[in-house]
Amino acid sequence: MYCEKCNILFEGKKCPVCGHKKVREPVDDDECFLVDKEMIWGEMLADVLKQNEIPFFYKKLLGAGITVKVGTMMERYRFFVPFSHFSKAKEIVESLFPETK
Repeated sequence: MYCEKCNILFEGKKCPVCGHKKVREPVDDDECFLVDKEMIWGEMLADVLKQNEIPFFYKKLLGAGITVKVGTMMERYRFFVPFSHFSKAKEIVESLFPETK
């Protein structure tokens, strides 16, 4: 199932993150949460996804103001991919970062 509010895929009848019950089957163009990664690993993951021609976008979690104060090494990237590419992207994440299984 897919939660439009959290952009996550899950099994069950309600979102495990927000508890939302209005969930649905995912469609190919749904932007699905893939993984959160620290900046250095996020840059590497972005490069590998590009090499494999997997469309994605990421959101920086801290923002510019906080990053200036705490440093770029504390920044995290939250990656999203279309549902149509989710399986391949998940395989890449699991091969690069086995601890995320």
